[in-house]
Amino acid sequence: MSLPPPNSSSPSAAPHTDPATAPSHSASSEAPLLISEHEYSHDERQLLLRLAHESIRSTLQGRAIPLDPPTPHLAELRGAFSSLYLHGELRGCVGYVLPVFPVYRTVAETARAAAFDDNRFPPISQEEVSDLQIELSILSPPKPIRPEQVEVGRHGLLISWRGRRGLLLPQVPVEHEWDRVTFLEQTCRKAGLPFDGWQKGAALEAFTAEVFGEKSGT
Repeated sequence: MSLPPPNSSSPSAAPHTDPATAPSHSASSEAPLLISEHEYSHDERQLLLRLAHESIRSTLQGRAIPLDPPTPHLAELRGAFSSLYLHGELRGCVGYVLPVFPVYRTVAETARAAAFDDNRFPPISQEEVSDLQIELSILSPPKPIRPEQVEVGRHGLLISWRGRRGLLLPQVPVEHEWDRVTFLEQTCRKAGLPFDGWQKGAALEAFTAEVFGEKSGT
């Protein structure tokens, strides 16, 4: 079974030309958004990181790898992003927003897509593979949120308006030292919307992410 193309997303405020495909919801919700801070054990994290590396290596070598989840927990449906770094610089970032596929398969597919299908970068070469660092962001399902409820460092944002959509991961505003309003404005910019789109009827959804990897040291 093949997956539809994931969405390209970078830990930056650059305009996003391949918007997220997650559906938006206009109804408000007070449901808690936070997933467990340590939902994935150390062994599970290491397994998923090894899988991400192996997915990239196997693609370069032209061989297939098994993608059946090894445990019920890793068979749970989750959205996820794979971010690749080379010598500290972003080298690719692709993900699924919606929890449609098992997290095990999603990590493998998004790592491969980040390495070879992120059109902002040339495909990863064999010479680069050994120096790659990978960071994974496992997402909670996106839920509607009001602008005043957005918490920098906790929430990632997905904004939708007039056929345009943009997404920024929770770690982005922390890395750039943005406040809440700047985070909302930059998510609009990512979608190609006016900076004040979040004040003019755009649908706003939030999610949380458990982030771990070689770059973050977790």
